[in-house]
Amino acid sequence: MSLRRLFGKKEKQERRILRQIERSGDQLQPEYHRPTPECPHPERWQMYDSMTAEVEVLEFLRTLVTTIKPELVVETGTFSAISTLWIAEGLKANGRGRVISCEFDEPIYRNAKARIEGSGLAEWIELRNESSLEMKIEGTIDLFFSDSDMPIREQEIRRFLPQINPCGIILMHDASSHLKTVRDAALNLEKDGLISAVLLPTPRGLVVAQRKLPRS
Repeated sequence: MSLRRLFGKKEKQERRILRQIERSGDQLQPEYHRPTPECPHPERWQMYDSMTAEVEVLEFLRTLVTTIKPELVVETGTFSAISTLWIAEGLKANGRGRVISCEFDEPIYRNAKARIEGSGLAEWIELRNESSLEMKIEGTIDLFFSDSDMPIREQEIRRFLPQINPCGIILMHDASSHLKTVRDAALNLEKDGLISAVLLPTPRGLVVAQRKLPRS
C-alpha cells in the first residue's frame, strides 16, 4: 500500500479541521472524546481541536522539555504545529536544543510552516514535508513524540528506537482504551522487550515510555 493511500482518509479530516481553524482561530473548548474506563470525565480537560493534543498534554509536553533539557526532539505528525510550538517554547526557555517535526500532507505542511514562521519560534524548529517512515535523523534523540497517523506509530517507534537516548523519553499520543491501535502498539513494543511504558489516563490517552535496557 502506498503512503498516499495510507494517509488519504486522515488528510481529509485534517484539512476539514484546518478550515475550521482558519475561520474561527484557536479556540479553547472542553474535550469531547468519549469517556473511557480510565478517564470517565474527559470534559474536565480542554482542547483546541480534535486532532491537536489536549491542552493539559501540551502543558505536560512543554514542562517535560524544560525538565529533561533535550538537545534533540523529534515529533511526528505536525498538523497545525500547535504542539510543535509548545515544544519550541520549552526549548527557548532552556536556551538550547531543536525540534524536528514532520508532516506528510503538503498543504497541511504549508499551513504549519506559515504558523511557525509567524510565531517568533522558528529558530528552534526544523519542519519537514515527509513521512516519519522515510525521514532520516542524524544524532541521538532525547525526546520522541509520536503523534502521526495511528496505524504507523509502532513502525516509527521501531524505526527510531536505536537512535533514542537510553535516558530519553518516548511519548505516544492517542493511546486510550477506545483508540486501541496506539495502545496495542505500545503494549506490543513492551511485550517484545523494547520499551517500558506507563499509560496515563488522559481523554485520548498518553504513553510515557523509555527504552528497556539493563539498569546500571
